Amino acid sequence: MNRRDFLLGTLGATAVLSQHACLPDFLKPRKTGYLYGDVFLTHDSGEGHRESPARLMAIRDHLAKVEWQGQLIPFSPSEAELGTVALVHTPEYIELVRAECESGSTRLSTGDTNISPASFSVALAGVGGVVATVDRVLNGEAKNAFCAVRPPGHHASAERGMGFCIFNNVAIAARYAQETHGVERVLIADWDVHHGNGTQDTFYEDGSIFFMSTHQSPLYPNTGAVEETGEGAGQGLTMNRPFPAGAGNTEIIGAFRNDLLPAAREFQPDLTLISAGFDSRIDDPLGSFEVDDDGYRELTRIMLEIANISGGGRLVSVLEGGYNPEGLALAVLAHLDELTKA
Repeated sequence: MNRRDFLLGTLGATAVLSQHACLPDFLKPRKTGYLYGDVFLTHDSGEGHRESPARLMAIRDHLAKVEWQGQLIPFSPSEAELGTVALVHTPEYIELVRAECESGSTRLSTGDTNISPASFSVALAGVGGVVATVDRVLNGEAKNAFCAVRPPGHHASAERGMGFCIFNNVAIAARYAQETHGVERVLIADWDVHHGNGTQDTFYEDGSIFFMSTHQSPLYPNTGAVEETGEGAGQGLTMNRPFPAGAGNTEIIGAFRNDLLPAAREFQPDLTLISAGFDSRIDDPLGSFEVDDDGYRELTRIMLEIANISGGGRLVSVLEGGYNPEGLALAVLAHLDELTKA
């Protein structure tokens, strides 16, 4: 029995929980899930690659030092079934990834994503961990959650991995919530410095998914123009807000508060997902945005506000980019801290 559980039993859970606002952090009821597993460190992108295990190690090590980490509900990943991955990706692409990883190839033939023999199973663990987190949030085990996974996913489309991405974790999570839990409307916001082209492509003609992205332009993958707003049933449900290098809190927060929030009130999402790329942070080596940690706090508060519009606060955030390990860890801590306050 740990210190928290012992004191809860000694003091009386009902009395303690009814007055939790005055309690020390380690005694407060836990409502934010945190997905992490050492398996994510075994995806090898090659020596010197920016998308490295050091990213998650920095988050893990910084999180261990904060007093409020005991408020998090720890989640562990397990591999997704292939049918779950096939909610977004074609069976042919899934088999291609398996074969190329097992063959010892160092890069996917579909694009600029480095791989290793372990990468297929690690990518499956990412998907499996994220969809299990969706289960736990939708079942009420956690109110919200953050998934510290790699490789990232938002550039991956149905038949193509690219931009460090293999499987699109957030897109699969959205489809999984609909197929498994009967969720009708899902809102996905992507604050990565790079446009989430794979997620946009997946839902561009879908009338049940709202996708919004802020991103630097011009920059890889050179998609995400303001004019790209969806087609068919999805017309008006894609929102792109590209900004030039040097944009920071004012521009990115402004887009979320002034553009996304009113649209979310109209859309009325049942579940809110975040493609949480922290390469929009100042001093990231792969982007030139200048969002700071207070900026991520405010973005998180806006997303929590959106999650409360019609979804009961249900929100799942999934790591995408962020390639300055120290800066990434500090930004994630700011994001997580705000989630625990919801």
